[in-house]
Order: sequence, then C-alpha cells, then structure tokens
Amino acid sequence: MIELVNLKKRFDTKEITKGVNLSIKDGTMTCIIGRSGEGKSVLLKQIIGLIEPTSGKVLVNGIDTVDISEKDRDKIFKNFGYVFQFAALLDSLNVFENIGIKLIENGYSKKEVLPIVKEKLKMVQLSEDTLYKFPSELSGGMRKRVGLARTLITNPKIILYDEPTTGLDPITARVIQELMYNMQVKLKLTSVIITHDVNTFKYADKIALLHEGKIHGVYDAKTIWDSKDPYIYQFIRGLSEGPIQAEIPHDKDKF
Repeated sequence: MIELVNLKKRFDTKEITKGVNLSIKDGTMTCIIGRSGEGKSVLLKQIIGLIEPTSGKVLVNGIDTVDISEKDRDKIFKNFGYVFQFAALLDSLNVFENIGIKLIENGYSKKEVLPIVKEKLKMVQLSEDTLYKFPSELSGGMRKRVGLARTLITNPKIILYDEPTTGLDPITARVIQELMYNMQVKLKLTSVIITHDVNTFKYADKIALLHEGKIHGVYDAKTIWDSKDPYIYQFIRGLSEGPIQAEIPHDKDKF
C-alpha cells in the first residue's frame, strides 16, 4: 500500500529525513518509534503530502505521489485520514460541527450530515449527548475520539496517527488503543502510528525504529521484546546506556 524510497527532507541546512526506506502493507498497523526530535512527525507529514520531500519517493499503490499533479495527488489522499496529536479541534465549533465540517464545506446540509456524524460518534464510543458540546467541555480522551470521528467522516482506507495517546492517563490511553485496533479490524484499515507508548505494540503488526534520520530496523510486534538488536532493546526498555545516546542539556543547572 505505502512504500517510502530513499526519502529525504532538508530544512535550510538541516537534514531531518536522511534516506528513509519503509514498506507498509495493506491492512496492517505499523508503529514508527524513535527519540524525540528524530523527525517522526515530519516523516508522517511527508507521507500524506503536508510536507514535500526534498528527494525520494512516496509510493501509494505503486504511484509516486511526489511526482504527479496536484489534482491526481488529491485523488489519492482522499483515501487518507490524519489524526493530530492533540486532536486539533476548532474551539469555536461544537462536536457536531467539528466532525461534520468537511461535508458541510462540500455543500451538504446539516440535516444530511447529522446521521453521518451520529454514526461516527457511535463508532468511537461517544453518545449523542456530546453532539452539541464544545471542545472545552470534553476530557482529553473524548477530544481524541472526536478527532478520530472527524477523520472517519470521509471513510478513509489509510489513517495516520500522530502520538494518539500523548497526555492521557494509562486507562484512557488503553481505551484509545483498543478503539484504534477495533477500527483497524472492523473497517480493514491500514494504520501508521507515531508513538512513544510501548503498550501500543500489543495491537500492532510491525514496529519501525527511526534513528538518525533513517529506519534502523523493522520488527515483528509480537516478538519485539525478544529482539537482541541493541538499539531496539535499549529504546523499548528506556535504558540510558546503549548505542542510542540520550539528549543531555548543555546547561547542567537545569537538572
């Protein structure tokens, strides 16, 4: 479904993505992990076309989305959904409007959109009581689910998640992980997840470690804890000693 070939991204003189090669099979859930500042979110935004690569290919069903017209690119990306790290809900709109905004902007009446929004709310395990609440009235977990419902409104085949459990307590994080997995199975989605949460591995098929701008390795999620690769061994256990060097502030007084 998705293949990244020697993907590179440079901002001025700083190279973030340094030749990423990664294949993501149709119908699978792949987690991309790595230290903070490695460029995981930049990589995700290159996949969906929010950031244009400096060089390399982003192949979707064999078509290079970097080297086609904007019109053809838009057709491909209609099959994608993107769930932002902090849901990115519009504070001035209620839940119904946040979820249905794309359809409303495309000319659908609110009467036509309402049953579709209710269906998506049910899919993310939210009641209709939340329809006319504003983001400020929702918990962190509820906002995440509204963000997912908004993504589902266009019936995507591929969903990209940017840190979906950041800022959530362990119980709420587990609810979101189970919801993502259930959507994956029920809707036969392809999911790509940027995460630091090792508990997500339970639901994934593959884990890809991004290190120094490249994919160091791709691992089977079911056996990753048995891996003897020193990089993945250190990272998933959060060890300070190993081949991955921790970022240490220059100002020691900040400790």
